[in-house]
Amino acid sequence: MQIRRRDFLKDSVFGAAALTVLGLRPGAASARMALKDARIKVGGCDWSLRQEGKLGSFAVAKKAGLDGVEVSCGKGEDKLPISDAAFQKALLEEAKKHDLPIPSTCLEILHRDALKDHPRAPRWVEEAIGPTHALGARVILLPFFGPRSINQRSEQKAVAERLKPIAPAAEKAGVVLALENTISAEDNAWILEAVGSPAVKVYYDVGNSFGKFDIYKELVWLGKDRLAQIHLKDREVLLGKGKIDFPRVVESILKSGFEGWCMLETAVVGTVEDSFSKNADYVRGLLAEKAAKS
Repeated sequence: MQIRRRDFLKDSVFGAAALTVLGLRPGAASARMALKDARIKVGGCDWSLRQEGKLGSFAVAKKAGLDGVEVSCGKGEDKLPISDAAFQKALLEEAKKHDLPIPSTCLEILHRDALKDHPRAPRWVEEAIGPTHALGARVILLPFFGPRSINQRSEQKAVAERLKPIAPAAEKAGVVLALENTISAEDNAWILEAVGSPAVKVYYDVGNSFGKFDIYKELVWLGKDRLAQIHLKDREVLLGKGKIDFPRVVESILKSGFEGWCMLETAVVGTVEDSFSKNADYVRGLLAEKAAKS
């Protein structure tokens, strides 16, 4: 049965923030204008920056010329580290110091406590909403990998049933619960339909889905209403040096109408700063080129 598109949030949750001038290198005025029109920014994940859960991620991201940092919520037994008010304050101070926003958080504790069946998992999702909002972020990455994967419809149904009562709190906070996994776009859309909330969307990772699904078609099919954020990576190489056709990826992203953050979850080839700088410049160049032609 064909899944209908649901009327999600009318405007992008990133709004005016995505319209600000991007931190491009000097002499890239035309690229800056094209990227501004596309309303897409390029950030990095603190774990890929080799600064998982650390304040130093902002300094590294700044040196690499990134636009923002996706921060980890941390793992705990009684509460998430990101729930600590002092830690939130320190994160915000570092973000301000380096003039880098926090567009999203990652609930990596779900790598340990699977949302599909662990008794504490829904509690972690609920707990992450407040700190994410306090940091000015609008997306929480919910991971589903390895033994915690949701390949079966019964597992997808369990996740939908657990997210449905949590979604209203996320809606109220202006936060999106974003599913990152290795299932098809259609199966992800099934979960979104089952939950029935604009606060549950897809965190699409081109590296995770490449080789299993047609990532170029899936990005367009999901469209801006289902996409919360996008991870860009290609195994152990710099972007453009591997098997993924990133010019086609960027073209698909623009065709989808997506507006928001493309986050680099890329391999380090050389130094962290140099790798992320090269990858960010490569993606921005493609975005500018494709946006200018559209």
